[in-house]
Amino acid sequence: MEWLDNYWSTYNTLVYSIGVHALLALSIWLTLACGLLSLANAAFMGIGAYVSALLSLQAGWPFAAVLAAAGVVPALVALIIGIPTLRLSGVYLAMATLAFGEVVRIIVLNLEITGGPEGLNGIPQSTQGWHILAILAFTIYGLARLRRSRVGRAFESIREDDVAASLMGIDVARHKLFAFVLGATIAGVAGGLNAHFTFFISPREYGFENAVDILTMAILGGIGSLVGPMRGATILTLLPELLRFLHEFRGVFNGIVLVLVVLFLPKGLWEPRRIKALFARGGRA
Repeated sequence: MEWLDNYWSTYNTLVYSIGVHALLALSIWLTLACGLLSLANAAFMGIGAYVSALLSLQAGWPFAAVLAAAGVVPALVALIIGIPTLRLSGVYLAMATLAFGEVVRIIVLNLEITGGPEGLNGIPQSTQGWHILAILAFTIYGLARLRRSRVGRAFESIREDDVAASLMGIDVARHKLFAFVLGATIAGVAGGLNAHFTFFISPREYGFENAVDILTMAILGGIGSLVGPMRGATILTLLPELLRFLHEFRGVFNGIVLVLVVLFLPKGLWEPRRIKALFARGGRA
């Protein structure tokens, strides 16, 4: 149908962005579920984006192979930096991972092969809707299984009290590293998908602001379930489009919405216990 074709040609990038942002929100949900406040996911996304783009442009690798590399390379980097860094916690870990993100951004800015501050142009537009949908569905399924497994229960114990978890026989350092590396893998694949539908990438897309946006998606939606981060990602992706009529005041309104959510819904918009309580109250009425 012509109207559907016109609609898709106008909004397909927005729909793709929702799927990619949902993957990013799930990637940081992993570290938050283990009690880690990491701001490295934007950097891992950038590594995945640049690795996949360079392999497509310079080596002519097929799309499936570059997506695999987009996940493997950030995972290896996360493994290397995670062993010393994850000894930190709280704001110190956030500062360390934020510094790592800045190091990655500066390296990309100064490398000729990455295009420097100009970025990379002409990336093949290989990403299709079903690629994002399939990878997102696989990620949700895998994380849901993980959450119900012994590893998922260990994550919850570590988040509540890592000292008590250690006394119970849980290898805290290994579980934290696993969450960190798996989150980096998901973020890297999201970067590869993003690079291959935006046609162009640059270092400014993977800096501090993007790192905070990814964290905000998870916090806004709520980390009590897998639905929350995806809902937060959808809202933060759609909000700028819905507020176009506000022009330069869009950022102000966006900030007000986030402040209100933090003040009145500290566990996010999707908090399973609160929703169950509301339904139970409605049933009694």
